[in-house]
Amino acid sequence: MRTKVAMLSSRSTTAKLLHSCVARNCLFRGAQDPPGLPRNPIRQRRDAERIYADMDDTHPSSLAHQIQMYHDQIRDRVPADVAETLTRELAVLAKSEIASRSLRAGARAPDFALPDQSGDVVRLSSVLAGGPAVVTFYRGGWCPYCNLQLRAYQGILPDIVALGATLIAISPQTPDFTLSTTREKGLDFPVLSDIGNRVARHYGLVFVLPEALQELQRKFGNEVPRFNGDDSWELPMPGTFVLSQDGTVRLASVDSDYRRRLEPQAILACLNGLR
Repeated sequence: MRTKVAMLSSRSTTAKLLHSCVARNCLFRGAQDPPGLPRNPIRQRRDAERIYADMDDTHPSSLAHQIQMYHDQIRDRVPADVAETLTRELAVLAKSEIASRSLRAGARAPDFALPDQSGDVVRLSSVLAGGPAVVTFYRGGWCPYCNLQLRAYQGILPDIVALGATLIAISPQTPDFTLSTTREKGLDFPVLSDIGNRVARHYGLVFVLPEALQELQRKFGNEVPRFNGDDSWELPMPGTFVLSQDGTVRLASVDSDYRRRLEPQAILACLNGLR
């Protein structure tokens, strides 16, 4: 199933495109460079710099465009067998329609209490007491698409705050790796550790990474069990939820294809509609 995006809003609005990312860090985590794959951190920074060099305040870029630019940078370095495996396994995930089981617009968001990058416990109900919330689930700091998304959302953080809302990101990474992600990516919003995907499970996002993709991640140097502190190879599908102050899901975007992410301006449009 392709991206599921649903939205409930009191009125429509237009949100401007914003300058989303800064090329400060490599997009992958990994120990070695398998032949033909872009694992070298210096090369990865250069890839990012090429992407961000064309961006300025007069020529903003959508998140989808940034992802496409990243694809263009690495296309020639991805072996054909790796590309075929990714395409095949993503098609299998889409056919399973796992995204259709996730939390939908109009539902009440399950409450949770999780530690942030500083070790403080963040409770959703307490956040909502102060205004709307944007809750985004990501796979981990080892995922380049997650890193592009988190940086893009960091770019609109002042606008989210100005609209009276709070941005929260959640992954199954252990607190140590969560802290590393926030420091390396320069994130100024709460990033929470959902050990065992307990909260992600309540939002209908959890799946086991197929064996073929597990093997690819090992080749990439991404030992997901080490990052997550267990051997389950369970991950959340990328999912972003905009919640009104009463905890109702006003916008839900979930995709079994990790390469597709919700645009920042869609978040701002929904938040504007809640005013």
